[in-house]
Amino acid sequence: MAGTDKRVKSTNDLELKDRLVAINRTTKVTKGGRTFTFAAMVVVGNEDGIIGWGLGKAGEVTTAIAKGVEAAKKNLMKVPVYKGTIPHEQTARFGGAEVFLKPAFTGTGVKAGGAMRAVLESAGITDILAKSKGSSNPHNLVKATIAALCELRDPITVAQNRGVSLEKVFKG
Repeated sequence: MAGTDKRVKSTNDLELKDRLVAINRTTKVTKGGRTFTFAAMVVVGNEDGIIGWGLGKAGEVTTAIAKGVEAAKKNLMKVPVYKGTIPHEQTARFGGAEVFLKPAFTGTGVKAGGAMRAVLESAGITDILAKSKGSSNPHNLVKATIAALCELRDPITVAQNRGVSLEKVFKG
């Protein structure tokens, strides 16, 4: 229910920045020798609430990254960012990875590790406390972090639905 209308339709007017999260090298042994291929996990965002992730696979690293960026541009979502942080606490799971996101006061910074940091900074979140539990697989951490961000509720729409002021909904 929460993530139904979060998809971004047009990417023409967006200025997206890409961040490489992980590169994985795989080897296929054939009669002629070893064949290496690369998989690149990429996160893109405009640092203003729009985020997406993509996976690209190719025989060269640069081609895999380019494919990952193109895949990420097709998978964009809108995330509510309010005063540089998130509106409320949120947890999410994907596979063996579980993430916990907590809003922080201005000046705290992004307290998150590795794959989670790339997602949060690409979304434009400047102050947040984040904790990952379980698996540290970057693929699952990125997907769990984006799932948690998509489940967030915008404080302005919550205030309108409840018929109260924004200050009553979000004390930040």
